[in-house]
Amino acid sequence: MSDLPPTPGQTVGPFFHDALPWTGDAALVPPGRADAVRLHGVVRDGAGDPVPDALVELWQAGQDGRVVQRPGSLHRDGHTFTGFGRCATDRAGSYSFTTVLPGAHAEGAAPFVSLTVFARGLLHRLLTRAYLPVGLGGTAEALAADPLLAGLDPGRRATLVCEVDDDGGGAGGQALRRDLVLQGPGETVWLTYPRLPHGG
Repeated sequence: MSDLPPTPGQTVGPFFHDALPWTGDAALVPPGRADAVRLHGVVRDGAGDPVPDALVELWQAGQDGRVVQRPGSLHRDGHTFTGFGRCATDRAGSYSFTTVLPGAHAEGAAPFVSLTVFARGLLHRLLTRAYLPVGLGGTAEALAADPLLAGLDPGRRATLVCEVDDDGGGAGGQALRRDLVLQGPGETVWLTYPRLPHGG
């Protein structure tokens, strides 16, 4: 075990738009697919202003609730679903994914997608969830029983549940909205995952 102190965190960015996006990165499925759904929103800072140079990553289970283990995210072939996508925000701070509704990982569980946000000025990426709302993949019973949601105040809980967006332009009219607020009023609930022991 080394006696050296750990290297301090370095700010992530600001060159996401130059190096990380690729063709088809935000299209987990083709937009014209019958079961496609649009998941979109705006990344905002503590003042409520849009963040035009953030990067949002999406990780999700397939429609059967299983974690997808298929290669091909960086070279979309139009039919392989990999459960991973990446989207750089535009000048209005907006991001948008074309995907499918994830299934629940267990009977009665609340289905969700995991989102990761990179932005200039952050020392580490931010991690959160976007749960499916009642009426579009989610149920009131599953949302109420979810351990993470149940441990939050109702106002904070709402920052993790998507809204059905009838004007979102999703295939077949299916669209979800989840804005991501980095800090301040209405701040999204950000998750902390346990870190592995040094060298582990």
